[in-house]
Amino acid sequence: MSADEKQREAEMTTTSTGRRGALDGAVVAVAGAAGPAGRAALLRLAEAGATVVAADADAARLAEAVDAARYAHGGATVTGDTVDLLDLDATREWAGRTEKEFGRIDGLVHLVGGWRGSASFAETDLGDWDLLEKLLIRTVQHTSLAFEGALRRSGNGRFLLISAAGASKPTAGNAAYAASKAAAEAWTLALADGFRKAGGESGPSAAAAILVVKALVNDQMRAERPNAKFAGFTDVTELAEAVVGVWDRPAREVNGQRLWLTPKP
Repeated sequence: MSADEKQREAEMTTTSTGRRGALDGAVVAVAGAAGPAGRAALLRLAEAGATVVAADADAARLAEAVDAARYAHGGATVTGDTVDLLDLDATREWAGRTEKEFGRIDGLVHLVGGWRGSASFAETDLGDWDLLEKLLIRTVQHTSLAFEGALRRSGNGRFLLISAAGASKPTAGNAAYAASKAAAEAWTLALADGFRKAGGESGPSAAAAILVVKALVNDQMRAERPNAKFAGFTDVTELAEAVVGVWDRPAREVNGQRLWLTPKP
């Protein structure tokens, strides 16, 4: 086999394994990066060739997540910033600093989560709403406002919200959680409409989309509950794969869409 043939074969193999592609050389920010879903996203984005800029309020757990991604993919650029996403100015500063340092921002993956529920609707604690409104709505508002301009300038930007099927079919004990998720979805769809209008007749150059799961599961949860079935749950590694896959589709196709990783309720 000639040198040229070996090179072509190597390039084809690299592409087929997902190590090169739409994210090769892209800059992607991950909000809420220290949890299991965040760790999986950092690993997969780094594997796909992206420069990954991770943020979380927990500095120690964030450092562990960043180090794990760097170790798994030697040579990958993965950085971590301790950011209070409940502070709009701090979130804007993070976005501005990231774009200045790396020259562009091609994605914001929103993985800030939280859950509170009750045994019945009548037993709903409005204190749960106060907490979830901050975690699930306010952080989406701040990241979207902070990153919107950079994502439009990217030419292939993506804002990805991770949501739950319960937002479309709330249950009695999940009123606060489902309402928070539904509000975050509505906000994200408004961002998508902004991208659509900015694109004009040529279509949007950036997209805001929602990845919908029933719930997430990871290896630690399985180890702690070996007899649990976790029926319909999405593994965090599958979610990470779906996140990366959004860049393989045109912005026009995914903008304003709910991308279901679980059957619709």
